[in-house]
Amino acid sequence: MKLLYCGFYLLFFTVAYPSAHSAVVDEATVLAAMKNPGRLPDDIERDRRSKPASIIPLLNLESGDYVVDIFGSGGYYSELLASVVGEDGEVFLHNNGGFEAWGINGLTDRFTNRNPGNIIRHTREGLELDLKEESIDGALIVMAIHDMYVIPKRYNGVEYVQVGEMANAQYLLQQVYFSLKPGGRFVVIDHAGNENSDNETVSELHRIMETFVRKEIEKQGFQFLSSTDSLRNGEDDRSMIVFDLDVQGKTDRFVLTFEKPK
Repeated sequence: MKLLYCGFYLLFFTVAYPSAHSAVVDEATVLAAMKNPGRLPDDIERDRRSKPASIIPLLNLESGDYVVDIFGSGGYYSELLASVVGEDGEVFLHNNGGFEAWGINGLTDRFTNRNPGNIIRHTREGLELDLKEESIDGALIVMAIHDMYVIPKRYNGVEYVQVGEMANAQYLLQQVYFSLKPGGRFVVIDHAGNENSDNETVSELHRIMETFVRKEIEKQGFQFLSSTDSLRNGEDDRSMIVFDLDVQGKTDRFVLTFEKPK
């Protein structure tokens, strides 16, 4: 048993950790974590569409590593990551107020009367990551990078009008780069948008161009490693908002892996 400060809680761990003899986190490690007894039913149901055994190994983690789940909302990936990095590792479940509110039901289920592992609830203001320089071995952001390019609007009774400015995506990405160790990986997953989509389209559909995201991240010095097809769906209608029930949960999603140069 091990004690860890987690938000406002002290938690005793009962989750199954990987063997010290299998340090590298590969597909088999993740599949074993997915079989942990006591996982939330909603998480198990999500496995089918999120395919974490094909995603988490892209981070090239080892047991004992430190990982940040950026805008991790309800913490689906955080709990799996906590299992695979083991009792000597640590997962920062990062949120701001908006993403925490979006995932509040999942967070309540995850942290009430159960022990999800060595997860630190790392809620910060706005786009702040608040992580030390070169302290993180891997970073993940899922279905949230597009939100950095959404135009904030409010309905005034007649039409939607812009209120305030878009988020500073480059500031967020600079912090990711700052916090990663050399050789650390950054995996980005999001709903694929059509080429030549502008910010209005991103705001309306919550989809974003893969090529645009890649260029934005490379601007910060990240080296592009790969694009993975495990979450692609060629039958997805990219003209539909991702919350439409006809496409919800089965959109065409790109998976990009980057590395901070060694």
